[in-house]
Amino acid sequence: MTLRRDRLDPAPVLETVQRLRARIYSRFPERDLVRVCEDLVELVVAIRDATPGSQQRLRTARRTSRVLVGLVVVAAMALALRSALGDAGVERGLDWLPLVEAAVNDLVFAAIAVFFLYSLPERLQRGQLLALLHRLRSLAHIIDMHQLTKDPERLRPDFVPTTVSGPSDLTRDQMERYLDYCSEMLSLVGKAAALCAEESRDSLVLDTVGTVETLTASMSQKIWQKISVLSRL
Repeated sequence: MTLRRDRLDPAPVLETVQRLRARIYSRFPERDLVRVCEDLVELVVAIRDATPGSQQRLRTARRTSRVLVGLVVVAAMALALRSALGDAGVERGLDWLPLVEAAVNDLVFAAIAVFFLYSLPERLQRGQLLALLHRLRSLAHIIDMHQLTKDPERLRPDFVPTTVSGPSDLTRDQMERYLDYCSEMLSLVGKAAALCAEESRDSLVLDTVGTVETLTASMSQKIWQKISVLSRL
């Protein structure tokens, strides 16, 4: 299989996530982080599998909507022509006002129907992609929750825990590796969101993708600040 270099392909993204899941399992098999990575694998698979079906449904919906748009236009033209021919004998100028008003109303309703039918396929695709992006955003917050309690300050020799301090069962190297896994996973969440942008030019979808990418980059930056602290211990 030859991968294109001008777009992001789902196959290497999925392969990278699966490899990350195996790496996490080899070091932390009992941690919930493994299951979080499994959820990311499922999401990338859902995005990959939705692409061909989504494009096929989009093409079918577009063809159907174009046919319906044509029927609406023909029907509007037929009604206008019928109204003009049926009232051709009207002589007084004021008698044309109801005809003009009726014609304007027909044109307005026809234009609304044409706009609705023409934009329907894109709105259907938008709903599917936004649902996937919502799940990715939620997963990013779950990953962030996993790294919140991994505080490098706990590993300082002079650290004094309180009665409500949680247990610290990770060594320095383990904590650094754990935080690094969280950072990698957040980066892959951003790549999964970018896969959605490959299949749409909808402004709302692209804005949501940008929001998810900004969110994951910000979370990853906080993690690397903790890793920097660990390197000084």
